[in-house]
Amino acid sequence: MCYHPNMDFHSSRRHFSACLLFCLCLMISISRAYGSQKLYIVYLGEKKHDDAALVTASHHDMLSTILGSKEEASASITYSYKHGFSGFAAMLTDDQAQDLADLPEVISVTPNEHHELMTTRSWDFLGLNLDHQPPNKLLQRSKYGEDVIIGIVDTGIWPESRSFSDHGYGPIPSRWKGVCQLGQAWEGTNCSRKIIGARYYPAGLDKADQEANYMSARDINGHGTHTASTAAGAVVEGVSLHGLGVGVARGGAPRARIAVYKVAWETTKRVQLASATVLAALDDAIHDGVDILSLSIVLNDNSFGALHAVQKGITVVYGAGNSGPRPQVIFNTAPWVITVAATKIDRSFPTAITLGNNQTLVGQSLYYLLKNESSSEFKPLVHGGSCSGEALNGTIINGKVVLCIAENFGPTEDIIPDVITNVKSGGASGLIFAIYTIDVLSSTDDCLGMACVIVDIDIGFQAATYIGSQRLPIVKIEPARSITGKQVPAPKVAFFSSRGPSVKYPTVLKPDIAAPGVNILAATGDGYAFNSGNSMSTPHVAGVVALLKAVHPRWSHAALKSAIVTTASTKDEYGNPMLAEALPRKVADPFDYGGGNINPNAAVDPGLVYDIDPRDYNKFFACKMQKYKICNITTTLPGYHLNLPSISIPELRQPIKVRRAVTNVGNVDAVYQSDIQSPLGVKIKVDPPTLVFNATQKVHSFKVSITPLWKVQGDYTFGSLTWHNEHHSVRIPIAVRITIQDFYADVA
Repeated sequence: MCYHPNMDFHSSRRHFSACLLFCLCLMISISRAYGSQKLYIVYLGEKKHDDAALVTASHHDMLSTILGSKEEASASITYSYKHGFSGFAAMLTDDQAQDLADLPEVISVTPNEHHELMTTRSWDFLGLNLDHQPPNKLLQRSKYGEDVIIGIVDTGIWPESRSFSDHGYGPIPSRWKGVCQLGQAWEGTNCSRKIIGARYYPAGLDKADQEANYMSARDINGHGTHTASTAAGAVVEGVSLHGLGVGVARGGAPRARIAVYKVAWETTKRVQLASATVLAALDDAIHDGVDILSLSIVLNDNSFGALHAVQKGITVVYGAGNSGPRPQVIFNTAPWVITVAATKIDRSFPTAITLGNNQTLVGQSLYYLLKNESSSEFKPLVHGGSCSGEALNGTIINGKVVLCIAENFGPTEDIIPDVITNVKSGGASGLIFAIYTIDVLSSTDDCLGMACVIVDIDIGFQAATYIGSQRLPIVKIEPARSITGKQVPAPKVAFFSSRGPSVKYPTVLKPDIAAPGVNILAATGDGYAFNSGNSMSTPHVAGVVALLKAVHPRWSHAALKSAIVTTASTKDEYGNPMLAEALPRKVADPFDYGGGNINPNAAVDPGLVYDIDPRDYNKFFACKMQKYKICNITTTLPGYHLNLPSISIPELRQPIKVRRAVTNVGNVDAVYQSDIQSPLGVKIKVDPPTLVFNATQKVHSFKVSITPLWKVQGDYTFGSLTWHNEHHSVRIPIAVRITIQDFYADVA
């Protein structure tokens, strides 16, 4: 007790004060030790030991100085990062995290964050044709990506899919050091000579969510299976979805090996994807020996795990995100990764809509006849307005086809499912949905055999006019057809594809490259399905990188990235500038597609590459100096001085000079001339304008002088610098914004 009645007044007051102070200190101590805990990621930089056990032991020792014992430290740590870099994820109170951050050997302490997940025709569209005789030269030279190891960081994989057959594969490469982690519905036989490794990371899942998932690398969502088969799926003949998109399903590198890292989990509200688990997967992948990492996920931080992977020689490919067409919403913009935008391919699914007056309109759908149906029939047609619950209230739609017209611009991931749910719950037999030009066809999967056709506003207006002119309007919807080839203008940047510029790294032009990501047919479970998103474009690039690595095993990550960016196409198949779906549709620019749409056949022989020593990233982005943040983006050296295959100047006020260097990877004796397309309002000069390469001169440096011609608070304008000769054209995009004021907000 703090007070006793026999104490005198002064003595009791002194004792009471001392006891009160002791109680307060005890309460503070208890609060610090037992306050609300959450998962923190502690980054320590390069590992100090080659022995992983010693690295883990050092983590326990460090944390025990904060928590009081090694037992508590061991119980607190959920992941120990010990292969590619040093760090750990641990359950801590805010005060404990602060105490850790104050230790001199700690680089950063950051709260764990949750993130989002981001083909029969697409590879032919990119020029990698299997059915030509002889087959495509790149496929032949690369032996179809044989023995290149692609790590898929995603929702897992469905190993029984035909896309993952290991028929005809040789032994697993001896350099592979990974494991086949057993678990629920996953036995040792589920790994194979195709799926050579499997790991899963369930830390943080509560019991209810664990019961909704396979506690193994098995994929219950389908996303990871789809991305894995897109990157490296084996050749499967005669694949289609109810007759649509029929053809050969395969990955870009069909003979590559797959390593699975399951980091995303189904929960009651969403797919759970945490930074701590992704870092654990990256750390293990570095140890296991993957060549490429494909991550179709959105990360809000700048992954030091990815930086360490690149510095260990691994190519890391991320999606740009699905938040387009708004600008400045691009994710995964660290300069050491390849950031991928999404484009449309030359395939469409026209669907005939015949009105009762014999007028035929055309939309697009994935509609097919059910097994018990032999042909389409005329059905009553009704106008449902916006088809919100309020708009449909009092409208009888049972057994009818409903015309819905989108009234407002909004997130399509909310609009389409809500409309489908509303019309299905009312018993409708079909849906004609009029909306601005957008890429949402795969969102109609929920229609499940009901005719759901997407049309533009003009077609919707014609249908509405017909309804208004008839007492009993009727309509017949035919099953969709597949059309491919030049009659479908492509490529175009997808509506949803996230756009630059990068907010975190404005001196680094992002995205880097674009690849097919709309209506991609690939494996899910035992079957195949269409999916759209940057999740689909990312494995396309990973597959291409696998082919390039097979041909050029000694090329660095930066050289591979440069080859892809500098040879990309900015034109459609008719030679017109590539377009970008937006409001309204526009001519695409580097913030839409980076270097352009990926061109695998040109990338294997780029002529010149912009190479980078991976240690140089640390000079430009202070990833080892800033506490509480992974990277200090306010550096003394602007990022545009990094030898990237692009130039981005976010604030041009005075003339500046940017240095670049190119390495000759083509013919030993070669001469390249410069061709400059200056951004509007900017003058660009290159010195020297001609580069001569020979056996002794394989690398050339040059200066790019960039001068503003106007004095204005401007917007970005775009240009390019191309080195060319009779065999090669090596183009880098340039983005420049002239400014006259600091911190100028471009709003009205």
